[in-house]
Amino acid sequence: MSELTLWKKQELDRLRKDLDSLFIRFRRGFGVPRTFVKGVDMLATELSETGDFLVLTARIPGVRPENIKISVTDDTLRLTAESSEDVVEEGANFQKIIKSDRSFSRTISLPCRIVTEDVKATYKDNVLKIELPKCRPKQARGVNVEVE
Repeated sequence: MSELTLWKKQELDRLRKDLDSLFIRFRRGFGVPRTFVKGVDMLATELSETGDFLVLTARIPGVRPENIKISVTDDTLRLTAESSEDVVEEGANFQKIIKSDRSFSRTISLPCRIVTEDVKATYKDNVLKIELPKCRPKQARGVNVEVE
């Protein structure tokens, strides 16, 4: 059953990437400035799996690390990021201030249970990397049968 869940997640991820790419091409085709569509490719994520860990990488440009919030349960990760930007343009008789506040959120269903206490996150060069250790399955315990 987990193979089916993994397949559905891969298909949804592929669809999300295709839609993001469509919006980016649309923006370029009509010459829409990047400032109007910053959210389109703002929170690109990728989830990979190693033997003992799930590793989530997210490209989050223009966000300070203290504005990134991560919450984790056994099988779900929620990632939110906020940023604000002020652009000041001055002319001979005016001053124009453009204020841009953005927040982004993504909730990801994890393909297996994780140990929430041991999750580690690092942020470097606009890339967030979250290491999520997998729960070990409980080992079967043998029981001796006593003969009476």
